[in-house]
Amino acid sequence: MNLGDEAILSQILRELRSRVSAEFTVFSRNPEDTRCRHGVEHAVPARELSRGEVLRELEPLDLFILGGGGILFDPDVRGFLREAQLAQDLGIPTMTWAIGVGPLENRDSRRAVLQTLNGMDLITVREPSARLVLEDIGVERDIVVTADPALLLEPESLPADALIREGIARADPLIGFSVREPGAAAPDLDVDHYHALLANAADYFVERLGASILFVPMERPNDLQHAHAVVSQMANPEHAHILKGKYTPGQLLSLMTEMEFAVGMRLHFLLFAALAGVPFVPLPYASKVGEFVRELGMPTLSVQQMNAGRLLAYIDHSWDERQQLRARIRERLPALVDRARRTTDLALALLQAKGAKRRPSELELSWQPEG
Repeated sequence: MNLGDEAILSQILRELRSRVSAEFTVFSRNPEDTRCRHGVEHAVPARELSRGEVLRELEPLDLFILGGGGILFDPDVRGFLREAQLAQDLGIPTMTWAIGVGPLENRDSRRAVLQTLNGMDLITVREPSARLVLEDIGVERDIVVTADPALLLEPESLPADALIREGIARADPLIGFSVREPGAAAPDLDVDHYHALLANAADYFVERLGASILFVPMERPNDLQHAHAVVSQMANPEHAHILKGKYTPGQLLSLMTEMEFAVGMRLHFLLFAALAGVPFVPLPYASKVGEFVRELGMPTLSVQQMNAGRLLAYIDHSWDERQQLRARIRERLPALVDRARRTTDLALALLQAKGAKRRPSELELSWQPEG
């Protein structure tokens, strides 16, 4: 389970449910979990249905939504596009919801994206680089840059003793960390290099502040493995904790308000930190992370460019300037939230313009977590 992906889906559903009476069909890699977690009327296994079975699921729909998240990249494009292409064959209005795009180097992938997105009724993307990639491959439709729907996430109540259950003493400053596996979205990461960087950074906070370090696994089980690997390289591992409890995205957002500072790789960890008002140092491994950070007016330096000395100097300066960082995030974040909400307005305008076959409308989300 990926908490960033779950936050995206939960906020798309919440936005639509607050504005329109609709039934939802979600194409999911884990339909049973999706039904239970998100209360949707219908969830189906995205990668297990035949073409005929997919067509039967699509036929009743008034709108097909592809997204959100960074889903169009080599080599997984065709798996994400199949339902959208079939929906277009049936004449069903289709749109993308604040998707990320790229890298797209494979000729067949680029051709498939071009053909499918030129057939879309509405294209919204998460960041400017996604628009540039689509324009580069020849997409001729208007492309609207909105923002990640997870920016609309709201905190949920958390047990008062949540940190105690995690073994964390609140007398110490709490510093959050996020680490991820290389994976399809970050194929060039040197695992040993970034494990050592994060271990050095965690030890810095322990030795300078007497801090408690909390590693937040945004995706289980992969992030757990890499968090343990980082802790094993720390000089002060007794000050490190790895989040054990299973939390909803909203609960994790509430928990992160307890942090004094954060250092992270994953996009949605940093996004949650921004929503929680927590200043942070990003370790961008992909363009989507760098672009989010630049939207907040913060400098970026990729993991691949970093060495221990540069990272610790960057962290030391950022910690000393944390109040200014917090103020900058607070100033820049509302514009991103407004852009995220705009996607809903555009989707509902499309639904109204096309007219629904029946009431209530039946919408479909093609929900397949990004890599």
